[in-house]
Amino acid sequence: MMTEQFLKNAFLFRQPILNRQQELAGYQLSFLSNDALAADGNSPGASAPLCAAYSELGMRSALGNACAFIGIDAGFLHQEAIELLPPEGVVLELLLDGVPDKTTLRRCQDLRARGYSLALTDYRGIDDRSRLLLPMVEVIKIDLHGAGEGQLGDLAGSLRHLPIKLLAQHVDSREQMERCRSLGFDLFQGRYFAQAEIVSGRRLSASQAALIRLINLVGRDVDTALIEDAFKHEPALTLNLLRVVNAVGHRGNRFAQPVTSLRHAITLLGRRQLQRWLSLLMLAPGSATADPARSPLLQVAALRGRMMELLVEVGQPRDQKLADLAFLTGILSMMPIALGLPIDEILEQIAVEREVRSALCRHDGLLGKLLALLDRFDGDDAAGCDQLLSALPGHFDRHTLNRCLSVALRWLNGGSE
Repeated sequence: MMTEQFLKNAFLFRQPILNRQQELAGYQLSFLSNDALAADGNSPGASAPLCAAYSELGMRSALGNACAFIGIDAGFLHQEAIELLPPEGVVLELLLDGVPDKTTLRRCQDLRARGYSLALTDYRGIDDRSRLLLPMVEVIKIDLHGAGEGQLGDLAGSLRHLPIKLLAQHVDSREQMERCRSLGFDLFQGRYFAQAEIVSGRRLSASQAALIRLINLVGRDVDTALIEDAFKHEPALTLNLLRVVNAVGHRGNRFAQPVTSLRHAITLLGRRQLQRWLSLLMLAPGSATADPARSPLLQVAALRGRMMELLVEVGQPRDQKLADLAFLTGILSMMPIALGLPIDEILEQIAVEREVRSALCRHDGLLGKLLALLDRFDGDDAAGCDQLLSALPGHFDRHTLNRCLSVALRWLNGGSE
């Protein structure tokens, strides 16, 4: 019952965690609410419902190869229910104040023996608390908001020769990430990768311009021969398209023989999927397959697109065209960051439906409200999410948002939903 209450009355927020190659390594999961029922997921008392929700929402399969970093307070640490979490899918963050007693240390040793990875949060140097826990943890989290420039180097230096991964928490900019990487940090938590300088009038690269031409052709009711001819002028894109269609065919057993014809590939993939794929490539023109697992920006864009689509199905369950436009809106919302251009200048070059333009430029209409909701959701803004949920038509609540996140993550990692 408590888990059900948390799912209905709290938001399951996530903070991306990237590795040194700037690829997604995991998510920090937390429950946040603006009322008294649900506490911060990293606060005492929230661990048990968060872990139960992790299982109930199917987050293990939803996260794929990415780990879930879950805060475990002192009370929940000793409960057997913690062992329902899969050792290979989570990192248990120890939210422990003060010097751990012998019972706590034995419990940590037992969890390690069972295959769990442990992380120590709020590290502020070697003291009586950390000295006892350092031999048992694999990850040390250092909060950049609490550590000054000079102190950061000292903290990292004191751990440099230990077989421990350093995680920089609250990384707000790429400059901070680079500074931490130079100090030996292995993991970086925050949305700094989604921060970019927007410059009006910036010129697009040749590959980006070619993609825009193709997106415009696919989005219009033109003959397939025109699309085929445009692809022939872009041999790298043609090869990538054939690879993608062949890969989809082998996974789904849809095609008896590998696809070798460009026209055949365009027809089999379909214009709806082709437009989605090309739009994702706009966020990473050098990617051969636009695989979201390799790029956190692609991950956010694809996840936004799928969540927008799912949320439209809640509000307008029989409007497939609007659902398609919702997916495209979610992807396009990340293009200013990827291209460094204002959205209005991007839309001067890409032909989109009126509903999509209104949503992206002014947050108007249902698509605009859903996009604003996902902006708040990505920003861990519980109060803002509540305000927008109450203004949406239909049956939208916190549980709806949590469930859509889980389903979208599962889809993103190759699931069937």
